Amino acid sequence: MALIGCNRFTYRMIKKHSNLIKIGNQIRTVRSSKGFSQEGLAAAATLGRSYMGRVERGEQNISIQNLVKIAFILGVNVGELIPPLSELDNPL
Repeated sequence: MALIGCNRFTYRMIKKHSNLIKIGNQIRTVRSSKGFSQEGLAAAATLGRSYMGRVERGEQNISIQNLVKIAFILGVNVGELIPPLSELDNPL
């Protein structure tokens, strides 16, 4: 992971894992189909809006507890927020 600098600030470049991108896309699809805005879902699940944005962009590894919170708010099974195994890449 590379670091980039700008004036007195240093930022980490975010490396996205393909599975996190796919999970984020799945969460976004379900959220949209249920009529939630990203901000509305984040507030209902007591998560930060920027956190939700990072999850949906595949920049944030989501915890199981947060996945369960989101599933409860959306009224879906947790499995509906994760793509089928056949669509995911082996992380090894």
